[in-house]
Amino acid sequence: MKHHIKNTIIAASLLALPTQALLPQYLGTKAYANERSITTKRPGLSTAEIDQLVAKVMDAFQVPGMAVGIIKDGKVIHAKGYGIREVGKKGKVDEKTLFSIASTGKSFTAGALALLVDDGKIKWDDKVIDYISAFQMNDPWVTREFTIKDLLIHNSGLGLGAGDLMFWPTSGFSREEIIRNLKHLKPVSSFRTKYAYDNLLYIVAGEVIAVVSGESYEDFVDRRILKPLGMKHCAANRSRLKKVGNIAEPHQVMGGKLTKVSRLEAVHERSITAAAGGIQCSVQSILKWHQMHLNKGKFPNGDILFSEMQHAEIMTPQTITPVTETKKDWFGTSFSAYGLGWFLEDIYGVKLVQHSGGLQGMTSLNAMIPELGLGVAIYTNQQAGYDRPAIMYSILDSYLTDGKRDWIPKLLEVKKKRIADAAKMGRDLTIEPYTPTGSIERYIGTYKDPWFGTVDITKTKGGLYFSSARSARLKGRMVPFKSDLFIVQWDDRTLDADAYVKFTTGYDGNPEGIIMKAVSPLTDFSFDFHDLNFERVSEKKNSE
Repeated sequence: MKHHIKNTIIAASLLALPTQALLPQYLGTKAYANERSITTKRPGLSTAEIDQLVAKVMDAFQVPGMAVGIIKDGKVIHAKGYGIREVGKKGKVDEKTLFSIASTGKSFTAGALALLVDDGKIKWDDKVIDYISAFQMNDPWVTREFTIKDLLIHNSGLGLGAGDLMFWPTSGFSREEIIRNLKHLKPVSSFRTKYAYDNLLYIVAGEVIAVVSGESYEDFVDRRILKPLGMKHCAANRSRLKKVGNIAEPHQVMGGKLTKVSRLEAVHERSITAAAGGIQCSVQSILKWHQMHLNKGKFPNGDILFSEMQHAEIMTPQTITPVTETKKDWFGTSFSAYGLGWFLEDIYGVKLVQHSGGLQGMTSLNAMIPELGLGVAIYTNQQAGYDRPAIMYSILDSYLTDGKRDWIPKLLEVKKKRIADAAKMGRDLTIEPYTPTGSIERYIGTYKDPWFGTVDITKTKGGLYFSSARSARLKGRMVPFKSDLFIVQWDDRTLDADAYVKFTTGYDGNPEGIIMKAVSPLTDFSFDFHDLNFERVSEKKNSE
């Protein structure tokens, strides 16, 4: 515990230092070579240069639609849409097009709580159980000690994406059920000792806001943040979108072809994950959010949304996060941390505040460099992943460096290597014909996990079949792989998340339970199959 607190303080001090104080750590790195003096001002990219850059990125990464916004020194210098909202249709993306901004919306949850702190209705160190009596972690001590701030900073002790299957890829659970099920999720580290990104605790934070304010999380954000800032093309309460047509649809590449894919919920329906990533927004509107943060909580006219004290708290490192060798090499990054709803790090010797987001078929990225009064927003309707940094790094380079690195081939190479590495790991996973010993009927039955609920293993003409009672899209054929081990191939091939299904057996050789694991290391972490532990609760007849 002491070690964690000490590291947090060190990172906080680093943030408080002027840019020149960071230079000794930065000098000598590869990223610094041929770069600018920190004090030199750079012009950024022109509109024509941004247009050319976006066109190249969209072509390289097969992105149907994208919107890019830039604000500098209080002035919107670029807010523009590119491409189409949906393949096969004529609707074009513009600066007002709504995108699913996914986890970049976590900053609104942190901001909403900051407003309640300013109102004197809560304190960051208040215990969660004082507001939500049903809140319970696996460890009773952790439950008692868990604070409102702890909900936001990804150091709960839970594993990466723990419990996300309760809303991903189908939101089959209510918020109340998600909160009640937290007690079944086993920690993988001690409380407040390690960083591991989570979504469920942001859902809890949203419910704290609802309890304290007396209105839903969505209505509170709309009333206290979006409306005052004039963010007209942005919605937390998505019921307001029933008659809105300018909305981007999600896509991904399937067999080399762009394909429209399903959403967690219909775009106008209530999002169970609103506080973790369910907001819809346009780049035109999100730049107002950026500007408020660049003004340290103030409107352009000087009025206050939330106090400088609370804004400083949001931007203070809370949990140390690893600095990758790639970031060290490319940008001379020396620190990385998570604040309240934002990632914090240094790039070329200046502070970068950013957060990315992703849902199936959509990605987002918000970034700010406070020292330059610079904010950047990039939204896409294809889950390419590397398209956003190709644009962001190019924009940041134009303000911070002399070099004009071409990020497109560099990031394409990173993508290709990642795919190749995953393929190499999976070479031994070629599914060859395998006949299970004994009758497969012995696997048939209902199996129950404490937090995910039941799945049915049935027999059809094609063999065994897996179906989840609570997650409608998790249904598929089970292919025999090895003894007591199958691979479930989901009927919905857009999920790209086939999983091992391993039956645990008793001394008599009969199945007693199931454990699971994603087949590919590229599988999105929200498919947390590895957190499941099913026990057999009944046998079933064949479904032939």
